[in-house]
Amino acid sequence: MASFDLAQHPHRRFNPLTGDWLLVSPHRALRPWQGQQEAPDRSQRPAYDPTCYLCPGNTRANGSVNPQYDGTFVFDNDFAALTPDAPTGTVELGSLLRAEAESGVGRVICFSPRHDLTLPEMSTADIRRVVDVWADEFQTLGSRPDINYVQIFENKGQVMGCSNPHPHGQIWAQRTVPGDPAKETVQQEAYFQQHGRTLLTDYLEIELREQKRVVLENEHFVVLVPFWAAWPFETLVVPRRAVQDITQLTEAERDSFADAIRRLTIRYDNLFQTSFPYSAGLHQRPTDGQGHESWHLHMHFFPPLLRSATVRKFMVGYELLANPQRDITPEYAAERLRDLPEVHYKQTMAQEPA
Repeated sequence: MASFDLAQHPHRRFNPLTGDWLLVSPHRALRPWQGQQEAPDRSQRPAYDPTCYLCPGNTRANGSVNPQYDGTFVFDNDFAALTPDAPTGTVELGSLLRAEAESGVGRVICFSPRHDLTLPEMSTADIRRVVDVWADEFQTLGSRPDINYVQIFENKGQVMGCSNPHPHGQIWAQRTVPGDPAKETVQQEAYFQQHGRTLLTDYLEIELREQKRVVLENEHFVVLVPFWAAWPFETLVVPRRAVQDITQLTEAERDSFADAIRRLTIRYDNLFQTSFPYSAGLHQRPTDGQGHESWHLHMHFFPPLLRSATVRKFMVGYELLANPQRDITPEYAAERLRDLPEVHYKQTMAQEPA
């Protein structure tokens, strides 16, 4: 019998951040595909769209007029999933059925006044301004006594449910700590109590030694495909220094964070020469007044594309009923991303002779 090989044989991988398991089936990577194919986003958008409710000077759904902003722009979400004035209360029907009121705040961050840009097409300096806004909003919302967690995220692309192509992200800040950050809090605290170091500090040490799943590095950040990645080209952006939240990053670390985001997202777009869809977001300490010394700031990128700009992964069947599963290995995904150029394909095409 052949010896066990992660690159060839089906196996499970453990996610120490959540305590969950993942099934990896590398032998299925070459199976024929006759399923649904997505139309890639090839649209050419104008720098300003008079019908876009996020562009400068335009009117939003609630009648408010956007300022003529020239950098970032932040406002309360006109259709927020959470509201700060939700009445308190619980409903219990026996010991099984339970509901409780949840209050919070929804914010929208326009990354740029330009309607036609995405993060990989913005400058590092412009992305740095976005990082600063993330930090400011985390500080402001997290200091409120009614907010115990601040979730910062971006959905990019129609396939990810993004309702407007103008470059923007969201913040949902709420009274309770939601499920995935709560899992990560428990796992990181248990590891810290046992080892006296953050979980991601020791994990980075392993990844930097092996280099198999590292996509890119700079002075202060590492971008890698996690050993337990569930999505085909999922990545994790981790600061080398253990900080609990984004406000603790130094000026130089914020510059490195912006640089890492830009270089990663350019690679994403270059992979299939398309505007690469994803959901991405920061995970950081709860804002419940506790120190959370065990927390280590990080950013997740969850992109669905699998084989091309038209074939994406669906979390269905076994994945809904049992646990996540992937075909291509994280090591293969990291190699693909690592070998890509850091000049955006649109820039390269523009420089080619007609």
